[in-house]
Amino acid sequence: LGRVMEYVSLEGLRLDGRRPKETRRMRCELTALPGSDGSAVFELGNTKVLAAVHGPHECRRPSERLEDRLLVKCEVSMAAFSTGERRRRTKGDRRTNELSTFVRRCIETCVSAELLARSQLDVSIQVLQADGGVRAAAVNAAVLAIVDAGIPMQDTMACCSAGYLDDTPLLDLNYMEEGGGGPEVHVAYMPQRDRVAAIVTENKATVDVFERAHELALDGCRVASKLMRERMIEHAKHLWAMRQLTLRVADDETGDETKPISMETE
Repeated sequence: LGRVMEYVSLEGLRLDGRRPKETRRMRCELTALPGSDGSAVFELGNTKVLAAVHGPHECRRPSERLEDRLLVKCEVSMAAFSTGERRRRTKGDRRTNELSTFVRRCIETCVSAELLARSQLDVSIQVLQADGGVRAAAVNAAVLAIVDAGIPMQDTMACCSAGYLDDTPLLDLNYMEEGGGGPEVHVAYMPQRDRVAAIVTENKATVDVFERAHELALDGCRVASKLMRERMIEHAKHLWAMRQLTLRVADDETGDETKPISMETE
């Protein structure tokens, strides 16, 4: 008989040394691709996703144009070196198509689509490294890229997953844990509105297990949202400082004196 995999030790530690309700290290960066209208990288442990936004622009196909809202197109691709699988995932792969649809629906929920009617927004997502939590990292990267592009939004959004293995709810599943066959819940959350925008479940679960995993995933969303907000504020301050420097250099060249504008608000 084969040895049964133990996902949570007697000491309460997971395979990667985390506690059950602990997320992996998160890191994000805006303006990762200067050639796009907006871009971002989101890292979740060893998972790394790059998102780029182009638009809004005129619809390439007039027949697809929406008179009352923005047309969002999302494409997800997996780098050949992103996983340990021998089989390379193509753009038409079922899993990448499902991921594209999920990210697109999340974007449609958080952007102010009615303000951008009759136009098109293209979102390209490249999974550079996949070690679990790809769906969450893709949504978070796409949201940051949209913020970087300056597209009006109803609210920001953060996504995280949770699961249930060894009779224990686990936050932010890695690749090995996702392969454990237990229930998984992926939640996309809008923090300012305190609203769940999307939920995806994998494998069957009882109501009690689902509720516990759902609440845990929400906690993870709040952690990711806080990090993303801090990074967005830092990025905005950096852009403001660069703008002030540009104005100061221009004033020095023309001999004019311009009073600096403060970003502080009451």
